[in-house]
Amino acid sequence: MRFARKLSPGFVPVPSGEPHVPHPLGDRPSKIIAVHLNFPSRAKERGRIPGHPSYFLKPPSSLAGTGDPLPRPDGCELMTFEGEIALVIGRRAHRVSPAEGWDHVGWVTAANDAGVHDLKYADRGSNLRSKGADGFTPIGPRLLDARDLDPAALRIRTWVNGEVVQDDTSDTLLFPFAELVADLSRLITLEAGDIILTGTPTGASVARPGDTVEVEVTSGSASTGRLSNTVVEAGPLADWGAMPHADEAARADAWGATYVAEPTLNPVLAEALRGLSTATLSSQMRKRGLQHMSIDGVHPAGSDSVKDTVKMVGTAHTLRYLPLREDLFKRYGNGMNAQKRAIEELRPGQVLVMDARRDNSAGTLGDILALRAMKRGSAGVVTDGGLRDSAVVGGLGLPVFHAGEHPAVLGRRHVPWDTGLPIACGGALVQPGDILVGDADGVVVIPPDIAVDLATDAAEQETQERFITERVAAGESVDGLYPLGPRWRDAYEAWRRDNDH
Repeated sequence: MRFARKLSPGFVPVPSGEPHVPHPLGDRPSKIIAVHLNFPSRAKERGRIPGHPSYFLKPPSSLAGTGDPLPRPDGCELMTFEGEIALVIGRRAHRVSPAEGWDHVGWVTAANDAGVHDLKYADRGSNLRSKGADGFTPIGPRLLDARDLDPAALRIRTWVNGEVVQDDTSDTLLFPFAELVADLSRLITLEAGDIILTGTPTGASVARPGDTVEVEVTSGSASTGRLSNTVVEAGPLADWGAMPHADEAARADAWGATYVAEPTLNPVLAEALRGLSTATLSSQMRKRGLQHMSIDGVHPAGSDSVKDTVKMVGTAHTLRYLPLREDLFKRYGNGMNAQKRAIEELRPGQVLVMDARRDNSAGTLGDILALRAMKRGSAGVVTDGGLRDSAVVGGLGLPVFHAGEHPAVLGRRHVPWDTGLPIACGGALVQPGDILVGDADGVVVIPPDIAVDLATDAAEQETQERFITERVAAGESVDGLYPLGPRWRDAYEAWRRDNDH
């Protein structure tokens, strides 16, 4: 039996001539439950397809209605909107089956699962502060009676300042509405008035103060009306507790598909390093007491002509494999494992560096993941393990350095374990953010804090070596010439002035 209670603030009746459906919440629902990923378009954007729905809670105090402001705390830059279809439970659901789930939904309305990604880091995945602040769950303005709706025929649209940014339909859901109700009710009793936010499609992004976000759910001619909220500055946060913090990872997560990452390496420095050989860079690091900065045993994929021209410059994103253990591979090696996550985490200009313990008796990369790395903007891949599909990979145009070709998949020898931590690759310690340069001679690792001075000194060394090469070609002895000695210094300076353009 469905029940009706007074309208809550922010809700209005359906238009005249349509059945009046009062809002059942009263003052507060007992809980608001949000689904992380449910639309395939969003899952593709995030680079993972979950096997089961996952959830987080939003406090009832976060509820707001149409026309209410979306308050962005001072110091936050990443106020996000997520247009969603909201289910309002009509009658108590406790251990109901998927076949019964929709019968427990009383109403459908529009929602905006708003949040500030600047505070996501502070709650270890609970989203309490980032998604649960007052006003961060606007819903409404009208309720649609679930009895009149086909749950697989709903359309969700979101506008920002009048421009459509999200548009999807409920027939594409990974987890249909009835399954969500049944899944939750196995362990959590859903009370009448509880709200389920059922996930957002692709297009969710960042809104700034002054932006108006509108969300509407329709089914044929029936409409919730547009839920409209404008982002406003909310004033300063008290200076105790976690404070807003945004880095490139948080920005990429918040902006979604529209995000264009800043280069991971200064373009001027990258261009300077691209013009230098690994041999020279290695020599300069040796002068600085850094003797173990080469990744040994790797060579570039591709034909001889490709190997002669390959050049890689970028910053390290790391992946570690551990030795195969069959019972753990079932847990860590399947689905969206660390290898696939590492590929999907790549930012433009990054080099994926793999620690395979110098074991090249199984592939650690193949053509599909190499192609995906290239599409992500990767500057290259380095593995001290094996490479599958080497002919195809060598022709992609992505610099890939490996320890040997092998036809076997990684599960023959490796378990993909974790990403974004210091690793050993080819005998060298590589930290995330280290600079890697690769050419036909191999790959060297450069600490970022010495990169500018190193590039300057390496450029000077190569200029001297061009002068020395010319003199040796003209028949001069290397005695006192290589390395450049005092007797040749004046001639070198004159040559350099003549050759500076």
